Amino acid sequence: MYGLGNQQPSIQRKALAPGWMKVQRLGGDERIIRPRAPGPIKRDDIVWTRRKRRDVTNKMRYVNKTVIYDISPVDTPFMSNIGRDSASNTYFEWQTDALANANTANAAIEGADAGNADFDPTVRVANYTQISTKVISVSGTADSTNNAGMRTVMAYQTAKKAKELKRDMEAILTSNQAGNAGAGTTTARKTAGLPTWLITNSQANGATVSAMSGASGNGYPDTAWTNLSTATDVAFTETMLKTAIQQVWEQGGDPKILMVNAYNKTVASAFSGLAEQRINYTKAQPMKIIATADIYLGDFGEVSIVPNRFQPGNFAFVLDPEYASVSYLRPFRTFDIAKTGDSDKKEMVVEYGLRVRSEKAHAVICNLIAS
Repeated sequence: MYGLGNQQPSIQRKALAPGWMKVQRLGGDERIIRPRAPGPIKRDDIVWTRRKRRDVTNKMRYVNKTVIYDISPVDTPFMSNIGRDSASNTYFEWQTDALANANTANAAIEGADAGNADFDPTVRVANYTQISTKVISVSGTADSTNNAGMRTVMAYQTAKKAKELKRDMEAILTSNQAGNAGAGTTTARKTAGLPTWLITNSQANGATVSAMSGASGNGYPDTAWTNLSTATDVAFTETMLKTAIQQVWEQGGDPKILMVNAYNKTVASAFSGLAEQRINYTKAQPMKIIATADIYLGDFGEVSIVPNRFQPGNFAFVLDPEYASVSYLRPFRTFDIAKTGDSDKKEMVVEYGLRVRSEKAHAVICNLIAS
């Protein structure tokens, strides 16, 4: 009995016992089936299967896996935790302000005339946008052949380059990179990275702090941290973390994240202020060993400990994510490049900059042992 068509099976077998059926399906799969109950055939009824090889091409597809394995990390914790907004120019500006200190001597005589008003100007800060690109090129042959695991080579390479570009951005935004206006066709414009912004709440540990381009905190970070050396670096301690959290809190921030590299994540896991780690097991199953710390419970609330593969290892950041964002002048876009030969080319472009809305909402610990 044949389920579809009258094509004879390619493999001759002995006569089947009563109640058994041989089914030939489209595509050449031959199955021996013994229905267990009246009605449609179920998966459990299939007791033997033999796949007929069709041609050389399909033999190749049986051998090739249809999955492409890539364990490269694509998580970007800094970009994922902070905000996103837009920039209106390559040099984009914003303003910061602060209240005057509380005055315990603020007492006036009844009926006295008003004195002169106190006027404190706001601080005007800025950053530059940076252009990051990736070029995708695929030959006509590569995009026409049957590639197991890919719809097309161009589609696969486009998705891959998008992930690489996002990793580049994470590394750039957290790098000790000073802002740079660029110079025509010779020097690329660069956005100032996170460490260069963090001046007020900083623990230098022998390094030299970055600086702003203008007086009184105005302008942009035009000087990066210097004197960062493995000859003078220090171990990350819980006292340093407590100091950084306290500094942010006293300035009015609400520290939520401690961001460190892999090594200093293991160091932080030994701090005594970690939230208690327990799991109640009610089932008869092997116990799990918990050897990680995700929450630090200090005097000023909970701080999540977040490892970042792409940040500089000699910095530890204490962050209030509300006061930082990635500002896009041109969001991600991909466009075709003119064809000049037997290949198709595309370019992926993004133009962005880091906006630190208030540097006092964050803290940095510098010159740490990184590994």
